[in-house]
Amino acid sequence: MKRKLVMIGNGMAGVRCMEEILKRNREAFEITIIGDEPHPNYNRIMLSNVLQGKTEMKDINMNEWDWYKNNQITLYTDEKVIEIVPEKKEIKTDKGKRIDYDELIIATGSSAFILPIQGHQLEGVIGFRTIQDTEYMIETAKQYKKAVVIGGGLLGLEAARGLIDRGMDVYVVHLLPSLMEQQLDATAAKMLKKDLEAQGMKFLMEKQTTEIHGDGRVEGITFSDGTSIECDLVVMAVGIRPNIDLAKNAGLNINRGIIVNDFMQTSIPTIYAVGECSEHNGITYGLVAPLYEQGIALADHITEIKTNGYRGSILSTQLKVAGCDLFSGGQIHEDDDTQAIIVQDQFAGLYKKVLVKDNKVVGVVLYGDSSDGTRLFSMLKKGTDISAFTSAAVLQKAGEDAVGEMIAEMSAEETVCGCNGVTKGTIVQAILEQELNTYEEVKTCTKAGASCGKCRGVVEGILAHTLGDSFDAAAEKTGMCVCTTFTRDEVVAEIKAKGLQTPKEVRNVLGFINEEGCPTCRPALNYYMRMLRPEEYEDDKASRFVNERMEGNIQKDGTFSVIPRMYGGTTTGEELIRLGEVAKKYNVPLVKITGASRVGLYGVKKEDVPQVWEELGMRSGYAYSKSLRNVKSCVGSRFCRFGTQDALGLGIKLEKAIEMVDTPHKMKMGVSGCPRNCAEALTKDFGVICVENGFQLYLGGNGGTEVRECDSFITVKTEEEVVAMAKAYTQYYRETGIYNERTAPWIERIGAENIKEVLLNEKMSTELAASFDKAKNTYEEAWSNALHNKQKKDMFEIIKK
Repeated sequence: MKRKLVMIGNGMAGVRCMEEILKRNREAFEITIIGDEPHPNYNRIMLSNVLQGKTEMKDINMNEWDWYKNNQITLYTDEKVIEIVPEKKEIKTDKGKRIDYDELIIATGSSAFILPIQGHQLEGVIGFRTIQDTEYMIETAKQYKKAVVIGGGLLGLEAARGLIDRGMDVYVVHLLPSLMEQQLDATAAKMLKKDLEAQGMKFLMEKQTTEIHGDGRVEGITFSDGTSIECDLVVMAVGIRPNIDLAKNAGLNINRGIIVNDFMQTSIPTIYAVGECSEHNGITYGLVAPLYEQGIALADHITEIKTNGYRGSILSTQLKVAGCDLFSGGQIHEDDDTQAIIVQDQFAGLYKKVLVKDNKVVGVVLYGDSSDGTRLFSMLKKGTDISAFTSAAVLQKAGEDAVGEMIAEMSAEETVCGCNGVTKGTIVQAILEQELNTYEEVKTCTKAGASCGKCRGVVEGILAHTLGDSFDAAAEKTGMCVCTTFTRDEVVAEIKAKGLQTPKEVRNVLGFINEEGCPTCRPALNYYMRMLRPEEYEDDKASRFVNERMEGNIQKDGTFSVIPRMYGGTTTGEELIRLGEVAKKYNVPLVKITGASRVGLYGVKKEDVPQVWEELGMRSGYAYSKSLRNVKSCVGSRFCRFGTQDALGLGIKLEKAIEMVDTPHKMKMGVSGCPRNCAEALTKDFGVICVENGFQLYLGGNGGTEVRECDSFITVKTEEEVVAMAKAYTQYYRETGIYNERTAPWIERIGAENIKEVLLNEKMSTELAASFDKAKNTYEEAWSNALHNKQKKDMFEIIKK
């Protein structure tokens, strides 16, 4: 006969415990669960992602209604247990139900601690623990704009980020001088604060709130120093309190939480407590990983599997805020018994600290790049002897794959996905039994990576380790690069929808595997950000290829070409003299007229390139860039007896109008003065053939390894129309092209007729041209500023002399 197992609480820890019980013995219990929220079990730690707009409420359910039904679990939701009667082995609910049990699990969790100060009961003062809290904040943000979050810990910062994403002006009030003082040392906390301030978050540090004031609804808060600020919403994130009233009234032993032993038994052996409401060896836990470990220990015991029980947890923390990549675990601060391995790169915003005691890792703090977090934390938990490791690479064995080595050494019981409590053994078993081959399949089957996604790299490593030679890494690559499954269009859409401001923020929010990016996505994201936000986004030179950083094409011997702009192939005697003098001074081995009718200096040493550009004093010809390279033109009607229009003059106009602005790939244009097409305009990205009655325009040609003749587009009457259409065309290519995609395959992908339809729509074409001009202004401004700074520097040097 089945025993009656009743659980009070329908949260993460309790339901995970039920899942583990069902795995061990599906026939042992008749299960009833009572939850006071009107929802099935959901992932509470993903509420910050919902608030930040990264996901929706419907996507954070962990166990849908059918799961309870399929597992023959009786579920009562939106119902509260009001009394436990141990002597009768019975519970009572607020809806009049009396339910008897053989074993009872209390999984009542915790509640947000609300500071008991004057005004805390006003409308607009809430905690951040439930779906209802999250929905309230989302709705409030639609009506009001000023918010205060009290508490600079993990939850407070995630709430603040979400409210900013919802359009609110947010202050974080913190009692202490450092943020997340329980998880970060002073250096990492300072870096975090700086990054969050750059995102628009404002801080009031070392401030104690003494009063919340308002007439019915919150209007502001006052501090102990007498200062105050106005606000429409106050979010309390100052800690949690275990929900223990039921246990206390039932006569169970309590302290801060419900006191339990290693098998999660309370002072009454048939009553258990698990999760945030329990206290084990004097410790209550608020993070999900230890709560899952408790659930596993309880499941083993209640199904009569002999184990050592639960022995406590070492905690680790990650922050779910875009653009702030951090990990901490174990001991945070040095003491007399520890030694610290510290790596800090202030320029890149990276900080890594590993605390060591007796040749073992006892603490980890990572900021800016947490990719080593899982590996180092695994070493910490295992007590790995680090004698064989080199600290220069933050404890890696020279010549070995650190992640592969870590995965090989992981035990089956080790947790890979902390959000959902998925172990390595569960993943390996699923891969083998379900014949899984990709990360997406593993995620769907096991839930590993289904929440924050930060464990993706380890999950894929387990796939590779388990499948060996049969693992096909290419099968994962469905997105813009190996770091993500998001396509180019999806990435751009997410940037627009979520208001993402930097490539790092994009990678964090969208869960890229490599949070620092790869050689494919780093330059691509830099391009997309500058294309989408020309006036706000500052170009990241470090994400550009070496050619663009050096402003010259690298040659086979490691030297560079320096090719200045010569509009239409024209130059002056003064420029030619300067080119000759520079070539002679720097022993340039080759001076050549290029195929684009410019003078190129080839073989310039890398260290000489900046000085060569400075002494030439000429604008770059962008012969190395993903932008307009040149406009090839014939002399046209100025000299040629066949010329119908001034092809040279129009070519120069086009070049000046379109130059400098980044595009998905290089662009070349051509203007021929007559249908004889001496400028080869019909194999250019944008071609113009001059005729008696105007200018024939052509799109999407390519004269490279795969020749593509242009598509005929339209005939226009004036040079101004040619330039306007070239701007609209280039901007549409900028907005819809995939980074590194030439116009020829772009036209094939988008469709020539679709592109023509857009460009022939006067309103759309005008808007595209205006957007191009807006972007062009930012490039011109940057160039002018650089020139101005150089002139100031030159003047300073003259004054010094």
